[in-house]
Amino acid sequence: MEINEAVLSAILDAYPYEIVFVDRTHTVRYMNRTAKKRYEGRVFIGNSLFNCHNESTKPKIEAFLMRADAGEDEMFEVYNRKTGEREFFTPVRNLEGTVIGYFERHEVPWEPENPDVPIGDYWLRRLKAE
Repeated sequence: MEINEAVLSAILDAYPYEIVFVDRTHTVRYMNRTAKKRYEGRVFIGNSLFNCHNESTKPKIEAFLMRADAGEDEMFEVYNRKTGEREFFTPVRNLEGTVIGYFERHEVPWEPENPDVPIGDYWLRRLKAE
């Protein structure tokens, strides 16, 4: 099997967490299936990230990019008290090691009493509640 864009997209769509890849100009370039469901009507491929994040977050993102350019990998951003998620800035590098973009990784809470419940089910419950 050849690993091509369609296969990589299928792999990312199987990932139960949202992935919104943003390039260095802060333009949304890719969203996996979970991200499309979670951000439906709010985030669009080809648009600026700042259509859904306000401009006040731009200096924070630029600071994360500077740290990534200096060699740091994933960086803790914030604990989101509203959703219970820990959020991380995750730089993406090309084969030469240059940061070409980034995405925000969310660690969602899980229920210790139900550890075998797939994370996708967590999102389906969350989306229905919103």
